[in-house]
Amino acid sequence: MARYDFSGQRLFVDAPLAAGARAELTREQFSYLTTVLRLGEGARLLVFNGRDGEWEARLTLASRKSGGLAVEARTRAQEGGADLHLLFAPLKHARLDYMAQKAVEMGASRLAPVMTRRTQAARVNLERLRANAVEAAEQCGVLTIPEVIADQPLPAALAALAPERLLIFCDEDAEVADPCAALDASGAAGRPLAVLIGPEGGFDPAEREMLIARPNALRLSLGPRILRADTAAVAALALVQARLGDWPRRAGAAQRRGPSEA
Repeated sequence: MARYDFSGQRLFVDAPLAAGARAELTREQFSYLTTVLRLGEGARLLVFNGRDGEWEARLTLASRKSGGLAVEARTRAQEGGADLHLLFAPLKHARLDYMAQKAVEMGASRLAPVMTRRTQAARVNLERLRANAVEAAEQCGVLTIPEVIADQPLPAALAALAPERLLIFCDEDAEVADPCAALDASGAAGRPLAVLIGPEGGFDPAEREMLIARPNALRLSLGPRILRADTAAVAALALVQARLGDWPRRAGAAQRRGPSEA
C-alpha cells in the first residue's frame, strides 16, 4: 500500500484539526476549491496544519462565497523531520520560488534569507516565500511547513545560530573533494544542522574567512562544476539529508517495522 495518497486534493489550513472539528476556509481557498477545482458540497480532501497530522475532511458550503471543512478522520500522524535550517542569499523571483519549493521537498525546517556583500536581490517578499513553501507542502505530501524568518545580514544570521548547530557552507573555492566523506567525517548525524548557500558571485574573502573561523563549521565542495545558487541548494540539501539528516533514520525505522507495517 502506498504511504501517501496523491489522488486527492491536499490543503494547508491554519486551524486546529481533530475529529469533529470545523476549519473555516479563507476567501482564496474557497474560490480555489469551488471555482478552479469545481468541488461541491461534500467533496472530500486531505488537510494538514503542520501540527496535528493529516486528516480527511469534507467541504461544506455556507453560501456562494464562503464555506468550511468538516474534519473527520486522521490519515497520518504528525512526523518529526530533520532539524535542518537553510540559510541562503536571496535570488530573483522565479529562482527564489524554485529554491523555496525544493527546500520544502527536501525537508528543510527553516528558511532564512541572509544578505551578503554580493547579494543581488535588495529585499525578500516573505509572504511569497511562505506561499511557495505551503504550495510545495500541499503538492508533495509534506506535513510540516518550514518556519520562514526575516532576512538578516550574514554576520547577524551566524551569531543567531546555536553553537551546537553544525554550519555546512557550500563554497566554490573549496578544494574539490568527496562531499559524502566530508559529511560522514563530521560525526554530526542526528544533530541540529544548517546549510548556507551563498550569492551568485560567491562569498567575498572577508565573509569566507569569517565562515571558516566559526567553530562547528564545515566547508563543503559540491564538485568540479560551478552550480547556480538554486541548483546548489538542492544538491547540498540532498547530500546532507542522505548522510546526516532524516533519510537514514526513516529508512532504518521502516526496516524495523517491516513491510507489513511500513
